[in-house]
Amino acid sequence: MEEWVQAVNNHGGFGEWAFAVSRDPGDVDGIIGEYSNLGAVESPESEEMNDDLKVLKQFLEIPVGSSDGVFERFKQIPNADFRGEKQKRFLYVRGFRQNKVLLVAHADTVWDKYYKEPFTSKHEVIFHNGIVQSGTKGCGIGADDRAGCAILWLLKDMGHSLLITDGEEHGKFGSSWLMSHNRDIVDEINNEHQFIIQLDRFNGADFKCYKVGTPEFKKYIEDNTPYGDAGDDRSTDICQLCESITGVNLSIGYHNEHYSNESLDLSEWENTLNVCRTWLAEKELPKFRRS
Repeated sequence: MEEWVQAVNNHGGFGEWAFAVSRDPGDVDGIIGEYSNLGAVESPESEEMNDDLKVLKQFLEIPVGSSDGVFERFKQIPNADFRGEKQKRFLYVRGFRQNKVLLVAHADTVWDKYYKEPFTSKHEVIFHNGIVQSGTKGCGIGADDRAGCAILWLLKDMGHSLLITDGEEHGKFGSSWLMSHNRDIVDEINNEHQFIIQLDRFNGADFKCYKVGTPEFKKYIEDNTPYGDAGDDRSTDICQLCESITGVNLSIGYHNEHYSNESLDLSEWENTLNVCRTWLAEKELPKFRRS
């Protein structure tokens, strides 16, 4: 039992666990009282936060039951191009760099009103010991993909293009609608960008190109990031968007996504943010085509 509890605590994604053995029913109340404060957590305000974490906190506190709050935030960017409705919608911001990439994240969570009834209009986000978790029963923090949206916001002044989609969790509705009904954006994405980076992957140390990478592009990712190739199975928005250029999805530090015990490792999230800052600041970024 001790080894099992230690393994759970080392994982860091399920709160803090403990166990006790009672041979007298009269001891139970005292034992529960002794351990009741074990998992007590500090409020977000009690942890020291740099400016990046403050932005992350703002995005994680947007109600997970609707994508509206994310889109309203990005609409503040000059020249933001917002199109569509319900889950078939997206927001595109054209970058101003000569050789730019497209950065992608999705605004919806699995707790969106279109997926889950009854949906949660407000949830509690708890920062403690470098981990973010939910304090609301039956609801996670929506780090998939609000943590990715926060990274896009923090990179928005680097000159690269931004794309926020909706409906990714249950069918990639936003990116599919973009491709089928917005030919001007499709052409601009694939003709005027070097490649696409999506920030929407669990764990903290891998990348995935699915079927839209090439051996040369994967080698380039390995040379410019500390991440390893996690294979080509499954699918996400870049599988729709990459018509002629390559794309990659990077780990951003969330774990147990789609469950109420979802967590976000702040060190892993900050690492991906800083990797992108350094990498995407390079003056010359090569173009990678799918064939």
